[in-house]
Amino acid sequence: MIQVSETARGKLLDLFKEGGQNLEESYVRVGVESGGCSGLSYKMDIDTELKETDKLFEDNGVRILVDKKSFLYLIGTTLEYSGGLNGKGFSFNNPNAQRTCGCGESFAV
Repeated sequence: MIQVSETARGKLLDLFKEGGQNLEESYVRVGVESGGCSGLSYKMDIDTELKETDKLFEDNGVRILVDKKSFLYLIGTTLEYSGGLNGKGFSFNNPNAQRTCGCGESFAV
């Protein structure tokens, strides 16, 4: 399961509205790809297509798509958002990460 914090949900709603999309017709696609300081990095996008190989989760009113390979790295992860002057934007609180880089955008398992 992938969870979505209240602050991340609020920011996602804003992004959906700005892009002319809504929660009923759109998904948040999260995944993992090779790269970054620690070996793996997170990716996130808005998508409208559910693929046969996707895992679908819903938390806090947000539908999340994860490809099967990425899911192995993201089990139990919470999508968070921090705004303001020192805010980092979206971040992943991933219990599977054994180490992360200083910016928090990449990790290793």
